[in-house]
Amino acid sequence: MVRWRSGTVTAVRRRWAGATELDVELPDGATMRALAYPELVGHPEPGDRVLLNAGALLMGLGTGGYALVVALPDRLPPDPPQAADTREAGHLVKARYTPLQPILLGVDEEASPHHELLAGAESLDGMPVVTADLHSALPAVLAGIHADAPDARVAYLLTDGGALPAWFSRTLAGLADRLAGTVSVGQAFGGDLEASTLHSGLLAARHVLRADVAIVAQGPGNLGTGTRWGFSGVAVGEAVNAVATLGGRAVGSLRISAADPRPRHRGVSHHSLTAYGRVALAAADLVVPDGLDRALADQVDAALAPLADRHRIVTVPTAGLDAALRASAVPLSTMGRGLDADHAYFLAAAAAGRHAVRLAG
Repeated sequence: MVRWRSGTVTAVRRRWAGATELDVELPDGATMRALAYPELVGHPEPGDRVLLNAGALLMGLGTGGYALVVALPDRLPPDPPQAADTREAGHLVKARYTPLQPILLGVDEEASPHHELLAGAESLDGMPVVTADLHSALPAVLAGIHADAPDARVAYLLTDGGALPAWFSRTLAGLADRLAGTVSVGQAFGGDLEASTLHSGLLAARHVLRADVAIVAQGPGNLGTGTRWGFSGVAVGEAVNAVATLGGRAVGSLRISAADPRPRHRGVSHHSLTAYGRVALAAADLVVPDGLDRALADQVDAALAPLADRHRIVTVPTAGLDAALRASAVPLSTMGRGLDADHAYFLAAAAAGRHAVRLAG
């Protein structure tokens, strides 16, 4: 359950889009690093008393090393300017029935300027959609897209398997000027557009953001139990089904690694095999980068062979992708490993991006 702490802000360390990093002194004199989302709790400043949820930090879980600010109890932010008894500013509730549930304007609800456009939208018109199970794939997929088509319009669909606030992601903040926009779907929030489902989010990406290519991935801080089914990224299989239902073209960014110390994630991760082999009922293009080390390539080929009856296994040339990855606008890191430490992982994601943009024509 929740491990509460109360303390006083001693310093504002840094800010990025939607988030503020703080040092908070506790009553025993210890200092705790904390993260506040100003849209939810206001703008903390030195001297403010803050209430913290410190449980994940104390347990060493994947919160980026933060306690989370729940409230500034002595200096509450003002109410939004809209009247509370109308739906003119939206009525989409996310992080529902939690104490910090925000009420937002859904991209397709009646008060949205995009309602009429989306009310009749039924198809993605063949738009390629890259599906990835980790947030760390996002900048690599984007690098692969823009390596061949620097002007391609790319939308990101933030699903709710990891961090719910888009503001948590420094990666996303650093990529903002390279994306046509972010659509936060399901319980996730804080994107440029808000959607209640992945289906409506995909339609918004195509018809509102006018994307040539979309990328679907959960936010940072995924949930995993070390079992076949107990991983939030397995939902990419459902994303494949949604893309097919709406007339898009699903492109699977496979989780390939020769560096992960866990045997179940070497070659093709068992999570990718579960998502595409068991959960996805529709076909996808599963992308394998050309030029992998022979031993790794053999592992990958053997792992994907049982999936070839349903999916298209596509080998993509990788010339120029290493340079594109090294020019990334944000640092590349997955499970604490950078580009050189886990080159195959990032190369596979970039190759998926390259294949997707070539499908887009």
